[in-house]
Amino acid sequence: MISRVKTAGNGPEPLSYYVKMAIRPIRVFGDPVLRAPSQPVTDFDASLRRLVADLGDTLSDADGAGLAAPQIGVSLRVFVYVVTDPDMPEFRITSHIVNPELIDQSAELVADREGCLSIPGLEYELARSRRVVARGFDVNGEPLMVEGTERLARCLAHETDHLDGVLFIDRLDPESRKRAMGEIREMVLGGEDVRVKPSPHAGDY
Repeated sequence: MISRVKTAGNGPEPLSYYVKMAIRPIRVFGDPVLRAPSQPVTDFDASLRRLVADLGDTLSDADGAGLAAPQIGVSLRVFVYVVTDPDMPEFRITSHIVNPELIDQSAELVADREGCLSIPGLEYELARSRRVVARGFDVNGEPLMVEGTERLARCLAHETDHLDGVLFIDRLDPESRKRAMGEIREMVLGGEDVRVKPSPHAGDY
């Protein structure tokens, strides 16, 4: 399930409410920006609204579950996500969170296959908390909380990891991580698109 708590209003407006969106290149494994801890957002202004809108449009185009700002070359603590569980009332709704903190993670773990838009074509089983609660802000600076279980919990944890320079392969057990790195090397040797992609938009925000 998902729940939001705000001090005012009825929740974030749809991303399209704020600004025309644009698809940005997704940075992939090997790009240093994916390993650098992101900076907290301090200005809740038009540039932040544009960043969130671009993240949403890029995520929609990539048909993913979540996308963090570093994945489009911007080292700020922001990510967008889509509820992918068809049993949830928020199914297919795109939302965002700014300066997220994971304030609660259940001890109960759920193992499932996990991938990443920044490591295309790679999936491994990974255990994560069944329930996660994230606290942060919307693009207007209004406080919010998001509670997720199962797939949404996994997404919240995965995207928050991105903001700390952590990739899902870092959380694999040593043997699985070794296999994953071997697969990545094979992709590179085979000429697949797993390499640094410089983005012309990195300084736009």
